[in-house]
Amino acid sequence: MKQAVVKAPGEIIIRDVPRPEIKPDQVLLAVKRIGVCGSDIHVYHGEHPYTPYPVVQGHEVSGVIVELGEEVNNLQIGDQATFTPQIVCGECYPCRHGRYHICDNLKVMGFQANGAAQTYFPVDYQKIVKVPASFSLDEAAMIEPLAVAVHALSRYGDVSGQGVLVLGAGTIGNLVAQVAGAMGAKRVMITDISAFKIEKARECGIANVCNVRKEDLETKIHEVFGDDKIDVIFECVGVQETIFQAVQFARKGSSIIIVGVFGEVPRVDLGLVQDRELVLKGTLMYQREDYERAVELVGRGAVNLAPMITHRYPFNTYPSVYDEIARLEGEVLKVMIAID
Repeated sequence: MKQAVVKAPGEIIIRDVPRPEIKPDQVLLAVKRIGVCGSDIHVYHGEHPYTPYPVVQGHEVSGVIVELGEEVNNLQIGDQATFTPQIVCGECYPCRHGRYHICDNLKVMGFQANGAAQTYFPVDYQKIVKVPASFSLDEAAMIEPLAVAVHALSRYGDVSGQGVLVLGAGTIGNLVAQVAGAMGAKRVMITDISAFKIEKARECGIANVCNVRKEDLETKIHEVFGDDKIDVIFECVGVQETIFQAVQFARKGSSIIIVGVFGEVPRVDLGLVQDRELVLKGTLMYQREDYERAVELVGRGAVNLAPMITHRYPFNTYPSVYDEIARLEGEVLKVMIAID
């Protein structure tokens, strides 16, 4: 079978390796789609601090089950599926208290362990999440980033009737805004500096948008949310400017959820956090229930994923995909790599 390996920063090869043999508690997934996320791009460019080389990427994945281990009785050959890519110890304090997604010894497939950028991939059956056959393979591979958004919303709680501001209209920010709307938020607004991403947000049904290069954010907030301002802000970029905006424009007593991954340590005005009694929370990855909620949202048509998938490439072009993404200069949202 074929396997794509990041040998070193900037170097990907496709090699032939034996088809995996599965353990009794595993299934073999014929991989069909691999989504590329920002963290994958960081790994390729040598900018991810926690990923050793060589590494097989692939954590946003969909496929079809082609083989079952003898201990597996709740799945069938032919099921369409994705999987949760976390490897956890089960023994640390977070694991023992139901927060295994922030395990002290967390490893993630595609980063600290090999992922599924290959023809067939063995997966522990407990990690498999079935996806209805009515879903496209692209939609099934989008369940992972959608679960990130679902979990981020859960860190705030019930957004019904609330005002929600999302800073950053990349894949995760777009999905956070869509999920907030699907969960009953009264008003949702998303911001970015990219006209391309703003237009994609509109295509996905996010009505209130703000290109902060062309519009004054404070004026737009008042226009959309009125005097009561915003109940919760989701920072989905991970740069100094947006965390500054989040703290600056947060209403007294409101919440800020940190979704973006910061490459550099930002400065935060803790004086304003203290004075305004702001709630500042982080969010990381997801749990299985977030995957299941993501499947439910797609199943009832509550989110619009199709406009987000802007580019598709065949598996044999894997070594050049990241350079192609760089050439697109931001005119890209979600990239899918297909194995057919």
